Amino acid sequence: MSAPHQMIAAAIQRERSRAGKSLTALAAEAGIAKSTLSQLEAGNGNPSVETLWALAAALDVPLSLLFETEAPATKLVRAGEGDVLESEQSDFSAVLLSRCPPHVRRDVYRVVMQPGEVRRAQPHPRGTVEHMLVCAGQMRVGPLGQEEVLLAGDYYSYPGDHPHSYEALEPDTLFMMVMEAP
Repeated sequence: MSAPHQMIAAAIQRERSRAGKSLTALAAEAGIAKSTLSQLEAGNGNPSVETLWALAAALDVPLSLLFETEAPATKLVRAGEGDVLESEQSDFSAVLLSRCPPHVRRDVYRVVMQPGEVRRAQPHPRGTVEHMLVCAGQMRVGPLGQEEVLLAGDYYSYPGDHPHSYEALEPDTLFMMVMEAP
């Protein structure tokens, strides 16, 4: 059983138990075969996005909860990495980079930065997390002493409540920055 399948299997079992639903009841509510659900809970099979959405809806939980694990303080996902969810209905694939914890606010920014001076940021309020996704160009970003060089497609999250910096390494570096605060 691969790590993503183990994570999904454990999450489905955990949430089904929390909801007090039998295998049969959950399968019926999600509109999937009981055997399919049994296979998923055993860590077998390759669930589609639609199957996972149906299970999350039947369990009344966000889809991202089916991928919940204890997260480290920083997270780096290089372009082409991550657990891919495929659609059965169209040419669509998605990689969940980060789930939003309950009772958290997120602000989303599109930023264009030029090479030159390093932008040093003071710590934001306690519990703030920054998420960076480079769209074009190259940059160095992160908490002081844990900066990473990111290329287009790379994702990095880190504690924003520590001193951190941003530096464009190529002209017109474009990135998405998400500030998450409690």
